Amino acid sequence: MREIIINSEEEKKILKELEKRNDIEAIRLKRFFGMPDLSRTPGSPLYELVQRVKKIPVFQDFDDIKIPEIVPTRVLFDLFNMPPGHPARSKSDTYYVDENHILITHDTVMWYYYFEHPRVLEKIAGGEDLGVVCYAKVYRKDEIDQHHMNVFHQFGGLYLTRNEKRKVVLDDLKNVLGDVAKSVFGPGVEYNFTLEVFPYTDPSVEMNIKIKGKWVEMVGSGLPRKDVLANFGVSGYNGWAFGFGLERLAIVSMDLPDIRLLWSDDPRVKRQLKLGSKFKEVSKYPPITRDISFVVGNNFVSNNYFDLIRDLGGSLVEEVKLLDTYENEEKFGKDKVSYTFRITYRSPERTLTNEEVDKIQKEIESRTQEEFKAVVR
Repeated sequence: MREIIINSEEEKKILKELEKRNDIEAIRLKRFFGMPDLSRTPGSPLYELVQRVKKIPVFQDFDDIKIPEIVPTRVLFDLFNMPPGHPARSKSDTYYVDENHILITHDTVMWYYYFEHPRVLEKIAGGEDLGVVCYAKVYRKDEIDQHHMNVFHQFGGLYLTRNEKRKVVLDDLKNVLGDVAKSVFGPGVEYNFTLEVFPYTDPSVEMNIKIKGKWVEMVGSGLPRKDVLANFGVSGYNGWAFGFGLERLAIVSMDLPDIRLLWSDDPRVKRQLKLGSKFKEVSKYPPITRDISFVVGNNFVSNNYFDLIRDLGGSLVEEVKLLDTYENEEKFGKDKVSYTFRITYRSPERTLTNEEVDKIQKEIESRTQEEFKAVVR
């Protein structure tokens, strides 16, 4: 594989400005950037996943591209058929650094940087085949539970060939994805495909893998849309593309009970994080639960609230569950809503004390009132 590293002057400038800021959102974003890229950290099962997939024969002549983590909205949304009003553009789903730049939400954005690279432009001019893989840390606002984090990792691949050379069909893509599944789960893995809808491929399919008798979605894929390729100045080509979350594959491979374990520094945990090796609980530390109820305006967005809880509780928060929501204009006032959330605190590495949880909970209550103009009940 040939490595391509995109050094974005635009990203460097934005990061420099971000360093000067001390507002809540800037502090949050800087913390995200400080988290390691596990797909490039030797010893991590996500790194091992990447290495296994890269060894598949079909990828041997592919390029390996490293892309910026801050990208223009124009690139990630507009060029990938996500027009204004698309749900992915919402500030409740995506982290905005400023009005025109965001943290990458999916690694398919690598298409743009790949097609802009001088060496690739030469290939296109010469009618050569194009092939590239990308793996990266990506960011999306999400719920809090044992299988979701707002910072995670993706692996994507793209292959294109000239139309006059051959016509790529879905079976070509399915064969590649079958090799991916076997490289991770072994030759006996069972998988199938179901039709899906994605904004930049058509037709599109999801690959599902059979785990403990149930089918689990693993990989999104399809044949790149000609109109999307045209957005990047590429015409006369056809091929396939795919992308998958590395955490999901790792969790299934190791039967991992909690996504936070992938970030653990506990040696008892780290030595067990081997693909194909079933994880055994180091110790099931007891949970501590605390409820918080408050009345807030009806423009309240739960994903933004989850970010606040992550800021204060960090990896000690195992789950946040909505217990109740209701409106009562007579009791709470017009355009007001009552919410009750249950926060489950549990460290994967040690027993928590009520005192340290109460300290975090009080800070959450205080910041809930301050940042969301809420009345804590």
